[in-house]
Amino acid sequence: MVNASPIRCLITAGPTREYLDPVRFLSNPSTGKMGFALARAAVERGWTVDLVTGPVDLPEPDDVVLYPVTTAEEMFHQVDALFDVADILMMTAAVSDFRPTVRHPEKVKKEEAATSVEFTRTRDILATMTERKTSQLVVGFAAETSDLEKHARQKMTDKRLDFIAANDVSKAGSGFAGDENTILLLGADGSRLEIGPETKDAVAFMLVRQFAEELAARREQDVQA
Repeated sequence: MVNASPIRCLITAGPTREYLDPVRFLSNPSTGKMGFALARAAVERGWTVDLVTGPVDLPEPDDVVLYPVTTAEEMFHQVDALFDVADILMMTAAVSDFRPTVRHPEKVKKEEAATSVEFTRTRDILATMTERKTSQLVVGFAAETSDLEKHARQKMTDKRLDFIAANDVSKAGSGFAGDENTILLLGADGSRLEIGPETKDAVAFMLVRQFAEELAARREQDVQA
């Protein structure tokens, strides 16, 4: 029997913040623009979209269910709660790899602050999800500054991803805050596709189209099995 239910899409976007105290935190320059563009493209495709986003300054896309979070641990728990019912996870968020081991409950005065900070690794959300995935299509994103394809392929293998969308953030027009992007999309099946430079909305449309074709092929295989 053909499964005619709409695709349920889970997207993460933006940065996370890992606090040293109530006014200081560790973060990164991610603006969430790529993840929000993917959410709009997925809605346009007719998919049901859950969007888990770190702190960003962007208007909420129409017709998505938005889940604002702040820390990597909060993002993990939200993704964990939504993953099992998703058909596809697109993990565009730039999740902090480390958090301060000690989070001070009050602002630390400059005169009293240590000049070094001990950090603890945050949970690897992608690797944790792929350890338990069933039929989900899992897409990772990799922001690199050198050896783009080499590092992206390694990440795809290590985290058991179906696809990875990689970009070189050191190049003009492919960084965090811009409105354009250039993507190298690699598939676990050996596929390789270069997209852009294009606007992030155009890149998102092309990525969603690729993933829609893969999901349709998988559903067709299920029918024939």
